[in-house]
Amino acid sequence: MSLKLVIQIPCYNEEDALPRTISDLPARIEGVDEIEVQIIDDGSSDATVDVARRLGVRVVALDRHRGLASAFRAGLVAALSAGADIIVNTDADNQYVGEDIGKLVRPILENRGDVVVGDRQVFTIKEFSLLKKILQKVGSAVVSVLAGIKIPDATSGFRSYNRDAAMGTLIFSNYTYTLETLIQAGRRGLRVVSVPVNTNPSVRPSRLVSSIPSYVARSIGTLLRIFVLYQPLKFFLALAVPFFLIGFALVARFLYYYLITIGQTGYIQSLIFAAISISIGMGLGLLGLLGDISVTNRMLTEEVLLQLNRLSSGTTEAWSSQMFSYRRPPLND
Repeated sequence: MSLKLVIQIPCYNEEDALPRTISDLPARIEGVDEIEVQIIDDGSSDATVDVARRLGVRVVALDRHRGLASAFRAGLVAALSAGADIIVNTDADNQYVGEDIGKLVRPILENRGDVVVGDRQVFTIKEFSLLKKILQKVGSAVVSVLAGIKIPDATSGFRSYNRDAAMGTLIFSNYTYTLETLIQAGRRGLRVVSVPVNTNPSVRPSRLVSSIPSYVARSIGTLLRIFVLYQPLKFFLALAVPFFLIGFALVARFLYYYLITIGQTGYIQSLIFAAISISIGMGLGLLGLLGDISVTNRMLTEEVLLQLNRLSSGTTEAWSSQMFSYRRPPLND
């Protein structure tokens, strides 16, 4: 049976970097019969699409600038509709070494993994500040705990998916999609493998990180959001417990003075604050329960998506979307 690999590259105004990135991609990989390259144009205002067409790669064009997660999702859909058995995602700025795509594909070919993540070994990257390296590791540790799998570099966008893993990937957010998709994979029981990869020197500042304070704020927000999304009951109960403790302590204070003063009610303010504190705790606990129900519904949605994609995997029309269109390079280019 012929095995097809699709290498997808999300792009936003990458006319300068794209030729170098594409030229670095492997033309052949042992065990793979066909390699196709596609870019996902995220509403570029420069000549990214024209450059891609000249280079002979397929273009999946979003109707406007939607963000990296939307481009990634559209790429998965387009690759699956093109008959991909394996999908590799890489960056347009040539951050990753194209030759390492073979490393990402190998565990899938050998049936050792369903999702393979390229481990950049962030503490060896000179362009990363110490704070950024630490935050990257903290994020990876959080994802590892929530997903139940060991992921040394969870924020790496250099990764591969087999067809079934790609079909069941459901993306809810933009900035955190690299982390959330791994948590989904772990919860679905997929085999997630990490392989060490190399990186090229940075050719331009990151577009996702405008400054260190901004990166810190977004990283903390990302970690909190992940806990709320995937462990809502634990998260809100952790917030609720202090309010319950304060409330019960105030009730005990009121009862103590009420009893020793034989019915005098001079400490009624303790009872009022106790009622407020316990009410807040109950509200937070209720949010946790509702969030836990939402997690269950999301898992059911992921399963439904997977089954629908399996049923329609042989029909190209089933993957069409108003959100993007195909632009194949002319035959005479």
